[in-house]
Amino acid sequence: MTIKEQAQKGIITKEIEICALAEGIEPEKLRKLVAEGKAVIPANKKFRLSRPGAIGEGLRTKVNANIGTSRDFPEPEPELEKLKAALAAGADAIMDLSTGGPLDEIRKKIRENCPVPLGTVPIYQVAVETVQNNKSIVEMTVDHMFKVIEKQAEDGIDFMTIHCGVTRTVLERFNYSQRILGVVSRGGSFLVEWMVYNDKENPFYENFDDLLAIAKEYDITLSLGDGIRPGCLADATDGPQIQELIILGELTLQAWEAGVQVMIEGPGHVPLDQVETNVKLEKRICHGAPFYVLGPLVTDIAPGYDHIGCAIGGAIAAAAGADFLCYVTPAEHLRLPTVEDIREGVIAARIAGHAADIVKGVPGAIEKDIAMAKARARLDWEEQIRLSIDPEKAKRYRKEGGVSKGKACTMCGEYCAIKVFERAKLKKFFSKDE
Repeated sequence: MTIKEQAQKGIITKEIEICALAEGIEPEKLRKLVAEGKAVIPANKKFRLSRPGAIGEGLRTKVNANIGTSRDFPEPEPELEKLKAALAAGADAIMDLSTGGPLDEIRKKIRENCPVPLGTVPIYQVAVETVQNNKSIVEMTVDHMFKVIEKQAEDGIDFMTIHCGVTRTVLERFNYSQRILGVVSRGGSFLVEWMVYNDKENPFYENFDDLLAIAKEYDITLSLGDGIRPGCLADATDGPQIQELIILGELTLQAWEAGVQVMIEGPGHVPLDQVETNVKLEKRICHGAPFYVLGPLVTDIAPGYDHIGCAIGGAIAAAAGADFLCYVTPAEHLRLPTVEDIREGVIAARIAGHAADIVKGVPGAIEKDIAMAKARARLDWEEQIRLSIDPEKAKRYRKEGGVSKGKACTMCGEYCAIKVFERAKLKKFFSKDE
């Protein structure tokens, strides 16, 4: 039985116990959420995670970090360094999006060194291997697509992005759309080209039962991909995007019926005033399934700073009910990210998630900020650094600021407001005896 099927039968699995403890909630509460499909625990039967995580309603907002090779940078070693950096920065999940080099070897190495849920986009490997065989992407075979999914499942992948909602019906919506950027999802574009050239339906939609059979066998969480997500603000919340979401909602019910865990991927590039609407639409149309948002980026003009645009959109999305944030690095739209880009992206997304958790009332969230406030009131720098989302950077800045110059920071020095107020408290006005 899958984790979901066991939860539906009232069984509290080891994974539920571990995740409930980490969330600070009762195992029974998490069991119920998993049973209802409002939370998922990505955990392939083939690989025992040392740090499983639950994603969903009322739980701490989780952060995913994408790593992976490209044709120009095919070596696996740099990606293992990025994996370490992402984990050290606090990533809750990793996705291997490799498209260059020995893909099977790279994936296995990442799996061996990844204690948290690991995801992939199988269509990438299908496309790469097809091209390596001197064929075109439109010559991908359905058999190859499903063999790659099964191979990655056998390797211990916990969740997979499958673009099941890119159907012929959705493509028809483009006839009534004024999109600027068309399809920006790499996996989605592979399928669109294949479907148009071969004049056939999306194989993952048409053979969804076969996909469910593999997912159930290995207890893989399906991350139903948004292949038609908007790639710029002007394309947000349009007909093709919503049509795909409607189909994903229908597929969610089929997956649940089969005992398979599901989360839904979302946009993308979205104006600030549409972020909350997108979250509410997903929760309504997809029956409360966990929402995995790719950003969202709230402006298109911040190359080099897209991690900031992502953090803004991610905070709003998570506060509105999104459950899982896919980080964006400063290198987004520009290049393959470096180790430092990975760190910056994870930290920015974690800040967004934590800010939202305070709004959502997630257990333990506001308590962290209260502890920080008390440490600041005491000018307790060691405690402030310990409580920081990025203690390493906080410690470095404190040291660079000249800790020997006094107890306050070098911004205020003797004019530190906290110190001044402490002196004022000694005056008669604040005396409790008066």
